[in-house]
Amino acid sequence: MDIGIFTPIGNNGWLLSENAPQYMPTFDLNRQIVQRAEHYGFDFALSMIKLRGFGGKTEFWEHNLESFTLMAGLAAVTSRIQLFATVATLTIPPAIVARMASTIDSISNGRFGVNLVTGWQKPEYEQMGLWPGDAFFGTRYQYLAEYAQVLRELWATGTSDFKGEHFSMTDCRVSPRPQADMKLICAGQSEAGMAFSAQYADYNFCFGKGVNTPTAFAPTADALVNACAKTGRTVTACVLFMIIAADTDEAAHARWEHIKAGADQEAIAWLGEKGAADKGSDSNLRQMANPTSAVNINMGTLVGSYQHVAKMLDEVATVPGVQGVMLTFDDFVQGIEDFGTRIQPLMRSRQHIDVAEVA
Repeated sequence: MDIGIFTPIGNNGWLLSENAPQYMPTFDLNRQIVQRAEHYGFDFALSMIKLRGFGGKTEFWEHNLESFTLMAGLAAVTSRIQLFATVATLTIPPAIVARMASTIDSISNGRFGVNLVTGWQKPEYEQMGLWPGDAFFGTRYQYLAEYAQVLRELWATGTSDFKGEHFSMTDCRVSPRPQADMKLICAGQSEAGMAFSAQYADYNFCFGKGVNTPTAFAPTADALVNACAKTGRTVTACVLFMIIAADTDEAAHARWEHIKAGADQEAIAWLGEKGAADKGSDSNLRQMANPTSAVNINMGTLVGSYQHVAKMLDEVATVPGVQGVMLTFDDFVQGIEDFGTRIQPLMRSRQHIDVAEVA
């Protein structure tokens, strides 16, 4: 099973809590995390894009680096790990993204790919005059499909004459083209999102669900398998989990309860309000905005001893259609070390990793 790291490109990572580590995003922090992830044999690192945060006492995600710039820097200081940047597709034309990606492909020697997001947080785009109107909620995957086709044409042939409803290319050119097959990621979980991934993506990211329920996302993975059956393509799932691990189950759960006790209710309320704007979505957004455990955006959370977490991650690997997991931690620096030295060596699904060999 592949293991990836969801790098903390925004302040405080993925915890809306006054009791979680409070920090600003920096290149040095992300470099340290990704280099240690590479040391321990992680397969990939992905950074999101966020252009406006949720506010609250913690100023959650009000401070963010830019994804492509960050991954270009990380490409220059790593040698093996696969790197993915995220593009907010309403903000940058596909031909420019194609050239940016080709540049980072050159820096990384073929270790780069792109995550496509349609955009759900209206204030992110409205602040720049880029929000196309709320009707976009219903047509965003048609827009994304055209975007992906332009990218694929430019990377494959160096030219595009694509003509669609949203994009019109006239002898558009990109050179040099990527030296490696450029992988595309999508995280859409709605029926339209799954159909898009099955047609255009190489991987689909989905949320784990609940606390210590490592296989509860299985219906989502199954939906992807079914969508791919219609397109004849193979697209695998990578599942997002937060790890809260300690020497004992009791210590890990105590830390998790402490984090929840400091929940930033103002930021959580903002997330719920904006998440509700997309009336027709049954996607990750609905899960993110659910007040049940919004302290970590309702991502699946594995809480327990190092041995218990290793066992739960091995359970994830048994779900059909799963390529791997993408991990976040309450404390990323310590979390990477604990995973590499205390959790990964106990995982059956990672026995093929020889840290001495990949370091």
